Amino acid sequence: MTMRTLSLFRCAVVALTVACALPAHAERIKDLAQVGGVRGNALVGYGLVVGLDGSGDRTSQAPFTVQSLKNLLGELGVNVPSNVNPQLKNVAAVAIHAELPPFAKPGQPIDITVSSIGNAVSLRGGSLLMAPLKGADGQVYAIAQGNLIVGGFGAQGKDGSRMSVNIPSVGRIPNGATVERALPDVFGASGEITLNLHQNDFTTVSRMVNALNASFGEGAARAVDGVTVAVQAPTDPGARIGMLARIENVELSPGTAPARVVVNSRTGTVVIGAQVRVSPAAIAHGSLTVTVSESAQVSQPNAFAGGQTVVTPQSTITASNEGSRMFRFDGGATLDEIVRAVNEVGAAPGDLIAILEALKQAGALSAELEVI
Repeated sequence: MTMRTLSLFRCAVVALTVACALPAHAERIKDLAQVGGVRGNALVGYGLVVGLDGSGDRTSQAPFTVQSLKNLLGELGVNVPSNVNPQLKNVAAVAIHAELPPFAKPGQPIDITVSSIGNAVSLRGGSLLMAPLKGADGQVYAIAQGNLIVGGFGAQGKDGSRMSVNIPSVGRIPNGATVERALPDVFGASGEITLNLHQNDFTTVSRMVNALNASFGEGAARAVDGVTVAVQAPTDPGARIGMLARIENVELSPGTAPARVVVNSRTGTVVIGAQVRVSPAAIAHGSLTVTVSESAQVSQPNAFAGGQTVVTPQSTITASNEGSRMFRFDGGATLDEIVRAVNEVGAAPGDLIAILEALKQAGALSAELEVI
């Protein structure tokens, strides 16, 4: 294993150790959920980029570029004979996409991204001609036009050799589209405000309901399902916004995440949740040996001290890279302890991944193992 891989592996272990040691803390509802109906909407369009320096579409392989240009010129009063196919190198057919933010009003600008759909080498220096942007319902919600900003660079020789830096066939136009149609107003459509959690968790929903009822009065909030909380709200827009400003700053302690181990076998990244535990198991894996054992110590106070007998668990972890080929995991050991033991002998991340997969198959890993 290279020193770089070992260093990355140790950093990952330290990071997950710190994450597992962090106590539960309060978070704002603003960071845990979003208001139902308040979201962006995808827009898409088709257009032409002109003014390229010979890096546009090759019309023999992209006939739709010529067809689009003829249609555009026809709308502007320029008639191009049907038997004439201009060999253009400074025009490129492009797809345009953007996101219409919530509460966007006509006249407001939004950013757009322009991507070549033909064989254009680069869009650097080009200008997008006026193009409509449509939503999923087929309605036009914005009009795009402007000069592209391309972060990439490309060059091509006469012999067919090419060189490119980043992606020159994609560019952006800040404030490149103007909103022409507002979205339907669903914010004040009912007497309730719905809050949708980013992640399904019944514990967090229950705690959110309790926190909102404590802030706004009993019965103000109710749980709908494992994701949604409904809150009684006034119909007046001003009062509704003021109430939402108070709601999103209410703090609560979210429920703990489920026991889960996420493994990226390509990079060797292993992320272990704090709730993960290992049942008694033994695994043979190469020449690496890890032993985790637990014992209980009884603390007996003096008869005249008035104290109580206390049983305290004690864990012993040993690791070596020679000798026995058997892993021994006693019940109750945390994966954090096991990872530390494996890391002490300089094992590769692949060894830990193989151990986790074997533990899961044996039913000794009390967690969901997710391989990405």
